[in-house]
Amino acid sequence: MTDSTDVDLPGDWEDDDQPDPGRRRGRRAALIALGVVAALVLGVGLVIGNYLSGLQNSYEKRTVVDITRGASDGERPEEIEGTGHNYLLLGSDKRSAEDAAAQGVSGQRSDVMMLVHITEDNENVYIMSFPRDLYVDVPGHGRDRINSALAYGGVGLAVTTVENFTGVPIDHVALIDFEGIEGLVDTLGGVDVAIPESFEAQGHQFTEGTQTLNGEEALAFVRERKQFSDGDFQRNRNQQAVLQGIADKLISAETLSDPGKLADTIDSISPFLTTDDGLSATAMVELGLSMRSVRSADLHFLSVPHAGPTTTSGGASVVATDEEAMDVLREALRTDDMGTYYAQHAGTY
Repeated sequence: MTDSTDVDLPGDWEDDDQPDPGRRRGRRAALIALGVVAALVLGVGLVIGNYLSGLQNSYEKRTVVDITRGASDGERPEEIEGTGHNYLLLGSDKRSAEDAAAQGVSGQRSDVMMLVHITEDNENVYIMSFPRDLYVDVPGHGRDRINSALAYGGVGLAVTTVENFTGVPIDHVALIDFEGIEGLVDTLGGVDVAIPESFEAQGHQFTEGTQTLNGEEALAFVRERKQFSDGDFQRNRNQQAVLQGIADKLISAETLSDPGKLADTIDSISPFLTTDDGLSATAMVELGLSMRSVRSADLHFLSVPHAGPTTTSGGASVVATDEEAMDVLREALRTDDMGTYYAQHAGTY
């Protein structure tokens, strides 16, 4: 891999977390936030259609941003009709002003990034995680970690960076910050999560198998990476496991049949949610109606292809890309053939 530019992150964000698990240090980064939006997109729209007048006010508490491309961003990938839809889900480590000052950081970065591909027939959903240290071209900033795009240029640059890397247009984007997660899980009454192995973190005991987690436990679970042999890569899988638990609970008849619980759920996360201006309440309704047959078994989780840890010319430790393998995924996304891709590559990375 050729390194062209090593750029310091804004504030105090030259990342000390290394792809080598033995060298990473903890930070309050791994957020399952996107699970919120993914589950809403998959299941909540149907009920919003029935209770729109009561829920729209809660949903409108979110922040709305306009996504545009700058002069240095290059051409947007071509939209091809009949090839499904792509959503970018971001989790940000934005803190309150007081917490940020205490920890010596500013702004936010997307330590959780997932591309959600919904097939054209609206029957299957493919959710792909990006390693946060994946070393890619960030328009206007040279090569850097993919999670730096949000810090450099906000949601718009994060979208542009992912579009350029994957070669497909992003239809909608949603981001949620740290404070919305605990309330979401607790509003749902906890979520059932598949624990890969027994360990203890932040005073909480996690036991291999399925365990019901409350909001505080869910955050501790998705933050942990020191106790896993492959560090951040297992943490990505843990984020997906919690996302699966959230989606299961939100799609369940228990939630969809209870407008009060649904309203509370939307109300708990909307103040911490940022979307593009096109992801309106009406758009959510239309999407939810089109996907009313989707169930948990129709959600398929995987990682984007990547190579191993490497070091840039400036000495930064990052995760290298695998362009040959990415080309296969790009073609599957462009042609809406993710079913074949998943059958051949699930669990590869």
